[in-house]
Amino acid sequence: MTLPTLDLVVLLPQLIVLTAALLVLVVDGLSGARSWLLAGISLVALLAAGAAAIWLSLQPGEPRRLQAMAVADGFALLFDVVIVVAAVLGVLLAYQSIPRISQQVGSYYALLLLAVVGMMTMGAALDLIVVFLALEILSLALYILAGFNRSEPRSAEASLKYFLLGAFASAFFLYGAALVYGATASLNLEAIAAALAGGSRSPAMLYLGIALLIVGFGFKVALVPFHMWTPDVYPGAPTPVTAFMSAATKAAAFAAFLRLFLTALPTAQPTWSWALAVLAAVTMTLGNVAALRQRELKRMLAYSSIAHAGYAAVGLVAGTAQGAGAVLFYLLAYAFMNVGAFGVVAALERAGEYDVARGRLAGLSERQPALAAAMAIFMFSLTGIPPFAGFFGKLYVFGAAVAAGWGWLVVIGVINSVISAYYYLQVTVEMYFAAPAAEAPAAAAAGKKGRAVAKAAAPSPAPEEGKAAPAPLSRATAAAVLAAALGTVLIGVLPALLTGWIAQAVQGIF
Repeated sequence: MTLPTLDLVVLLPQLIVLTAALLVLVVDGLSGARSWLLAGISLVALLAAGAAAIWLSLQPGEPRRLQAMAVADGFALLFDVVIVVAAVLGVLLAYQSIPRISQQVGSYYALLLLAVVGMMTMGAALDLIVVFLALEILSLALYILAGFNRSEPRSAEASLKYFLLGAFASAFFLYGAALVYGATASLNLEAIAAALAGGSRSPAMLYLGIALLIVGFGFKVALVPFHMWTPDVYPGAPTPVTAFMSAATKAAAFAAFLRLFLTALPTAQPTWSWALAVLAAVTMTLGNVAALRQRELKRMLAYSSIAHAGYAAVGLVAGTAQGAGAVLFYLLAYAFMNVGAFGVVAALERAGEYDVARGRLAGLSERQPALAAAMAIFMFSLTGIPPFAGFFGKLYVFGAAVAAGWGWLVVIGVINSVISAYYYLQVTVEMYFAAPAAEAPAAAAAGKKGRAVAKAAAPSPAPEEGKAAPAPLSRATAAAVLAAALGTVLIGVLPALLTGWIAQAVQGIF
C-alpha cells in the first residue's frame, strides 16, 4: 500500500504557531515563567509565521497543496500576514493588562496562538469540513478569551453570550455545508464549482445551503442581523482580546467567505451578490447610526466594527478579482487602525474597568500628546480621510463595486462614511478642544458625592465620566500604538507597495 504524500510545508505558518502554543504551555507549567518570557515566545513565533507566509508567497511555480484540503497560495498567505499583524499587536497590548486580571498568563497566550492557527487555516482551506474545523478551533479559543477576566461579571456574560450565539451560527454553517453537499455531491470547493458548472440537481437545496452559509459567516464578521453579540462581547471582554478579535476574526472569516463564494459558487453569484448587497447596506447603516449614541469608547468601536464589516462586504458583493483584492487591502488597513484605537483605550483604562467613557479623553492632547495624536490618526483613518490607510481601503472597495455595477451600494457607503465622521471626529474634538475635568466648573464637584455613592453600589466599576487621570502607559502598549499608527500612515502614504502584490495574490481564487 502506498501512503499519500503530505506536503506539510503548506501549513508551515500554522505549524510554527501551533508549536509555540504548546511550548508556552510547557514552559509555563514547568517553571511558572514570567510574563515577558511567554509574551516573547509568542511574539517570536508570530513573526516567524509571518516571515514563513511571505517566503511561501514568493516561491515560483504553482502553489503548494496539502491533498485537496488546503493550499498555500498568495491569497491565503497574505491573509496570514493580516492575522499576524493583529496578533502581534494583541500580544503587545496584553503584556501589561492580562497579568493584572489573571495569573494564568500562559493559558492566555496559548489560547491566542491556537486562535491564530484556526484563523490561518480558514484562509487556506479548500474543503468545507476543513473550514468548519478551523472555525471551531478559533471560536473555542475566543469564547474562553472573552471571559478571561473571571472577576468581572460582564466578562463572563460576554463569554457566555458569544458561546451560545456562536454555537447557533456554527450549526447554521454546518447545515448549509450539508445542503450544498446534497446539491453538488462534494464538499471540496473546486469540485463544487465543477458540479455547478453543469447545473445543480437541486437548486432549492443549493440556495438554501448558500443562505445558511451566509448566516454562519455573517455571525463571525458581524453582519446585520447577525451582529447582536458584538456590542456586548466587545466591551465585556478584556481590551487586548477585543482588539485582537475585532481585526483577526474578520480577516479569517472574510478569507474563507471570499474563497468559498468566488471559487465554489461563482455560478450562483447573481443571487448571493444581491443578498450580500442588502446585508452590506443595512450593516453599514445600522452600525453607524447606533455608534452615534454611544458614550463609551469600546461600545462605540463595537458598532463601528459592525459598520466596517459592511464596508468590507461591498468588495465581496462585486465578486471580482478587483473586489477581492480591495477586501484584502481594507482588512490589512483595518487591522492597524482598529487595533491601534483599542490600544489607546487600553492605555486609558483603570483597574477593574470594562470600558472607558469618552469624557476621559478631555484634555488628552495636553496630558499625553503622542497618545492623542495616535488616536487622531486612527479616527481619521476609520472615517476614511486621506492620506491614511482607511481612505484607500474604502476607495478600493467602492471602486471595485462601481466597476461591477453596484453604484447604488457605493452611494449608501459614502453616505454612511459621512455619518461616521460625526462620532469619529467627536473623539478628536474631545481630545484637543474639551477642557480637562480638573478645569471643569465647580458645579462638577457638586455631584462628586453622588458619583461616589453610585460607584460603591455598583457590582463592578463602570466608566466614570470626567475623571481625567490616565493610567500609566507601559512600553509594550506604547509600542503597539506606535506600530499601529506607523502602519496606518505608511499604508496610506504608499499604498502602491501593497496593491500589486495583492492583485497578484487574489488571482489564485479565480
